[in-house]
Amino acid sequence: MQIDYTHRKWLFASLGIAGVATVVYIPYALTSHYGPRGGSAIGLTFGIIGSAFMLFAGLLGARNRVPVWRLGRAQTWMRGHLWLGLLSLPLIFFHGGFHFGGTLTTVLMWLLIVVVASGVVGTALQHYLPRTITADVPMETIFDEIASVRAQLCCEADQLVTAVCGPLGVAMPSQLEGTAGETQELTDAVALSPDEGMPLRRFYLGEMRPFLEDPQDKRAVLPGAQKASAAFEQLRTLLPPAVHATVKDLENICEEERQLRQQARLHHLLHGWLLVHIPLALALLVLGTVHAWMALKF
Repeated sequence: MQIDYTHRKWLFASLGIAGVATVVYIPYALTSHYGPRGGSAIGLTFGIIGSAFMLFAGLLGARNRVPVWRLGRAQTWMRGHLWLGLLSLPLIFFHGGFHFGGTLTTVLMWLLIVVVASGVVGTALQHYLPRTITADVPMETIFDEIASVRAQLCCEADQLVTAVCGPLGVAMPSQLEGTAGETQELTDAVALSPDEGMPLRRFYLGEMRPFLEDPQDKRAVLPGAQKASAAFEQLRTLLPPAVHATVKDLENICEEERQLRQQARLHHLLHGWLLVHIPLALALLVLGTVHAWMALKF
């Protein structure tokens, strides 16, 4: 409830500021003899306030990176970063009278538009994607542990197939080298003759193990749940019923790998927008400072 109240408070305050700015701008733009200009008193006021809002939004990054700057609640800073950063766009438009001007001001305006747009997109992603991960990835793990979990899945699958088909002649995943003594012993597996186990060996070495080893694998079968289900069903028809439980275990391992890939994709999407937002925001602050210095000097 507290989060919703804080959110509404920032929303109403932002709408109020935007409304007051609009009420001031419209008669100013209609009655100004030379039209709205950034160098007029009202234009400068809009520019100063808009720049202050951008500066506040930029300070959030400094606060997150300098431990001694833990001033105020993180939630308050995040709300201020979002709403004041968003408000800076109309105020800067009012500052310039909706004219982009020369080269520097044009670059600044487009930077501001892209920064605000990427911030809105990032906020939407941060609101939506965590719930998507929870719903679509019930086996969610710590992101930094995905490589280790993938290696463990591959090692487990190797054990399952080796118990049925005999040695596979493949190397253990590098993440698990030196831990072979800790792997699970499979005492209830049914060993098949070379001819009986050939379909499983061929499928595992040709399809499943490359899928488990390479997160960038683009194969058309196993990454898709329906096609993978059909592939495993066909595999069962080629093997005796005694090893169908092993095939089911392998199918479950593939499902867990698909969830790891989905989690990694969503994680990169959740954080990837910052690669656009942060550098452009820094460029905006630097060029904005240059613009203000040039305006005051000349």
